[in-house]
Amino acid sequence: MRRRTAASKGRHQKKRRDLAASGEVIHKTMTDKKITFKIKRQDKPGSPSYWQNFQVAYKPFANIISCLMEIQRNPTTKAGKTVAPVTWDCNCLEEVCGSCTMVINGKVRQACTALVDNLEQPIALEPMTKFPVVRDLQVNRTRMFENLKKVKAWIDIDGSHDIGEGAIMPDSDRAKRYVMSECMTCGCCLEACPQFSLNNSFMGAATFNQVRLFNLHPAGSMNKEERLDAVMGEGGITDCGNAQVCVEVCPKNIPLTESIADIGRQTSWQFIKNLLVK
Repeated sequence: MRRRTAASKGRHQKKRRDLAASGEVIHKTMTDKKITFKIKRQDKPGSPSYWQNFQVAYKPFANIISCLMEIQRNPTTKAGKTVAPVTWDCNCLEEVCGSCTMVINGKVRQACTALVDNLEQPIALEPMTKFPVVRDLQVNRTRMFENLKKVKAWIDIDGSHDIGEGAIMPDSDRAKRYVMSECMTCGCCLEACPQFSLNNSFMGAATFNQVRLFNLHPAGSMNKEERLDAVMGEGGITDCGNAQVCVEVCPKNIPLTESIADIGRQTSWQFIKNLLVK
């Protein structure tokens, strides 16, 4: 067995000390580095809003949700004042559920996929402005789901189990529908839309996209006329100003402007049919 010389042992020990010192420096640097947040808060529906600043320790690859969790564990402002924990919505943490939508540095997006390394500080967090605020960053998106009820955004299958297989869907239609089906009712398109507001009845791109999705389904097409009639009234497709900002902010890259154009064509034919038949 080869024995180490005193010089070799000394070099080895020095290397270990240097590595340990380097690790301590890196750990200390990461611990000292802070992420600053400016959060718009609101205590209850209808109450005045106000801003509070927070700081959390920096962690590589941290997203907005993980930082909000740190603030929730230690709800202390940058000035050292202990306050009520910040409220927000989240669920899947992988951009599938759509519940964590908020305005981050002036842009509506999903908080779970917003990495702090890619954001300018201080990071400003605000609730969406086109939906009623419940508290802090949490909003009430009930209006979106009520609009889906209006257009029957589902396939009626009750009582159909005993009549055999359904119609075969062409692969080209299946590919179109898959992209449209990724909508998670997050509200990004409506927050960006200049036609959609708190006080009007405009349905918005998300609803029109769902009408196209279910009208393209072999079984769903049986309720096609009913869906089109629902979007031909107040707040329907004719209220769209074609600003096209909805497609720019959609986190799932759904071709919303294509859906709007297609529903515009479908309702035009439906209008003519209503004049001639009804």
